[in-house]
Amino acid sequence: MLKCLLATLLLILPPTLAAQTARPAPATPATPPPQVVLRTSQGDITLELYPDKAPKSVANFLQYVRDGFYDGTLLHRAIPGYLVQGGLYTRDLQPKRTRSAVASEADNGLSNLRGTVAVARGADPNSGTAQFFFNLVDNRRLDFVGNQSGLTWGYTVFGKVIKGMEVVDKIAALPTRPLGPFAGDVPNPLVLIEAAHVVGEEAPATAASAAAPATAASATTKPAARPDRKAAKPAGKG
Repeated sequence: MLKCLLATLLLILPPTLAAQTARPAPATPATPPPQVVLRTSQGDITLELYPDKAPKSVANFLQYVRDGFYDGTLLHRAIPGYLVQGGLYTRDLQPKRTRSAVASEADNGLSNLRGTVAVARGADPNSGTAQFFFNLVDNRRLDFVGNQSGLTWGYTVFGKVIKGMEVVDKIAALPTRPLGPFAGDVPNPLVLIEAAHVVGEEAPATAASAAAPATAASATTKPAARPDRKAAKPAGKG
């Protein structure tokens, strides 16, 4: 009788264990994409970033934010119907020192549509550092189309504005003037990024913004010429 009972238990036990093993593991909540708030002299702009599509560019941008690099820099270039650019120059229009350039991720399938944020760079596709620009319209001509040259390589989209696009439009509508090293397109009055922080994280220490990164920036980076101008090479680094 005991032998029969043991044999019955042995027959029942494996399927029971198999059933336990087959139970699905509890679902892990997806990590929300990082968000960054830029507090400017014209209002706040909130960005949502795409680390899944542009991991190097997002990591680079977040590091500058966490270092306090953007605090006290200008949105120094505004062209209605095209873009608003910033991220390098102080209120005295002096370029800050940047870290090494980040490799281009422009071939990530994202398009330079209105409201997206992209890496500004020079003629070399891999020359982007701290500067970025907001697309005011669908700038599809800035998208990656091939690796034949810097012009066909395009510009890396790494995020989008999820709140405060009206602030970006307001900046773009400001009168502009030539100032400092720029022949034009500098908003008047100057538009300052007063502070930048990652949502959910403490604001960077003031001391961090004073630390000198690795490489010096030179002339401003330009995505391209005005839409109403002939195509021109982007110029400079930074």
